[in-house]
Amino acid sequence: MMDPVLSTSPRRAPTALSFLIPSISVVVVASLAFLIFPYDLSFLTRIVIMMIFVVSFDLILGQAGIATLGHAAMYGCGAYAAGLISLHLSPDPLLGLLVGAVAGAVMAWISGLVLLRTHGITLLMISIAVTMVLQETASQARWLTGGADGLAGITVGPLLGLYEFDFVGQVAFIYSVSILAAVLLLCQVLIGSPFGLALRGIEGSASRMRAIGTPVYRRKVTIYVIAGAIAGIAGALAAQVTGLVGIEVFNFSLSADVMVMLILGGAGRLYGALVGTLIFMVVHHVAASIDPLNWLFVIGFMLLIVVFVLPKGLVALPGRLARLLRRTS
Repeated sequence: MMDPVLSTSPRRAPTALSFLIPSISVVVVASLAFLIFPYDLSFLTRIVIMMIFVVSFDLILGQAGIATLGHAAMYGCGAYAAGLISLHLSPDPLLGLLVGAVAGAVMAWISGLVLLRTHGITLLMISIAVTMVLQETASQARWLTGGADGLAGITVGPLLGLYEFDFVGQVAFIYSVSILAAVLLLCQVLIGSPFGLALRGIEGSASRMRAIGTPVYRRKVTIYVIAGAIAGIAGALAAQVTGLVGIEVFNFSLSADVMVMLILGGAGRLYGALVGTLIFMVVHHVAASIDPLNWLFVIGFMLLIVVFVLPKGLVALPGRLARLLRRTS
């Protein structure tokens, strides 16, 4: 008899096209946005960067069931690493991206070795403490990080030695969308692999997976490091695009916002991370422009509706509506 944790409904084996669908969808939608909103590319680029960050968080929460409020630690390390490399070594954007990924992965590995031996409230509290320690360290190490003033004057060279970053933000937008498409492809392959299936089993019942011989702790650390590398890439992109890194990259609020975005869209689904980020960022942008002090009321109201009406996130809305229509027909 098949273990209920691992049993799934019959489905076709994934094909190369199925792995590419999320990336292709993102490129198509981004191309339309590029044409429709040519003067809002800076805001669109911020959305794309945040999508990368939320996708990385979906890998650990949605796939492995690791609830943490310290994901900003990897994002911030990636941002500072990319900024320091640009200022002191080389302005090459791809090198900065690579260094940001390594910094995020190393921070995830160091913190994950301790964090992932705990669970529940203990894990949440320690993850918050890690970001607070990093923020205080960045604030005190003025000789390296610029302290409260942050790293300013970050410049990046031409992308691939050919494409200069323009004032309008066209190159930055295309650059960020390309990275997002590559990250989605990587995540699709990872989720569809035996490693991804093991993560889903761990998310369903870690004790059963441990009983059948799966190295649960090692699997958790591995996905945490991969997610940390992707979060570091998002931080590096943010540093390159904005030209500034401040200690705010380690704020607890950033980790909390990422969790809200994922819950809005739907954890465990790559599309959920994308949809949740888009809706959160757009609502934040519009509501904050109308009332800068009370925009969180709108986000909180949306979150309540999703939690009580659509617990699987907004990506489950079409299926929910289809079932309602079938019942009424």
